[in-house]
Amino acid sequence: MKTMIQASGLVKKYGNRTVVNGLDLTIEKGEVLAIIGPNGAGKSTTLDLLLSLKKLDKGSISYWCKDPAQHIGVQLQSTPFFPGFTALENMRMFAAFYGLRPSNSELYTLLDRCSISEAAKTDATRLSGGQQKRLSIAMMLMHNPQLIFLDEPTAALDPRARREVRNLIQELAESGTTVVFMSHDMEEVHKLATRIVMICEGRIEATGTPEQLLQRYNTESLEELYIQLTDSNR
Repeated sequence: MKTMIQASGLVKKYGNRTVVNGLDLTIEKGEVLAIIGPNGAGKSTTLDLLLSLKKLDKGSISYWCKDPAQHIGVQLQSTPFFPGFTALENMRMFAAFYGLRPSNSELYTLLDRCSISEAAKTDATRLSGGQQKRLSIAMMLMHNPQLIFLDEPTAALDPRARREVRNLIQELAESGTTVVFMSHDMEEVHKLATRIVMICEGRIEATGTPEQLLQRYNTESLEELYIQLTDSNR
């Protein structure tokens, strides 16, 4: 299996506080990796380090290609759409960041892939929460990334919107895209993840497939596992 990212001994400090503490992480091609852990565990900082948004204090990160930024897509919890512009216009402006000039047909194909084409001419800031999530994923896929990161992709969505976004993530994984996502929804993690990494206090506390972790810690659900592991780190 091809390794997309190999991170070794990552350390990030803010003053006297160590947020990421000697963390090792491997992301393999084709997997759906869920990164879980309590608030303040270092998950978001780890993501920032992997994306080169923050500078490492110690450690190293190697990538599968020379220009990873051109092949990575990122969907954050909230996407700052350009106000007063339609979904289609937001797509076109975002494409320009990558030096792309897609045709209307190409844009509609991508919007349709994300089940948002019906709102192409609607002001992006007026879309529902689920529609905005799907639009942000469509924008993330503009440059056909090989690896995507999603931060709480279904947070604050209603059940229908959650299902639509989860189905889209599964479709992306099935098409060969490597997916890394962070979530506090253990049902979502169990449904989507082929592997789980749990981070506590800036270190990896546990890793494995959902089934491996349930068996290893003798728990019946990932929610029970989460509570057990986070209790042990208090």
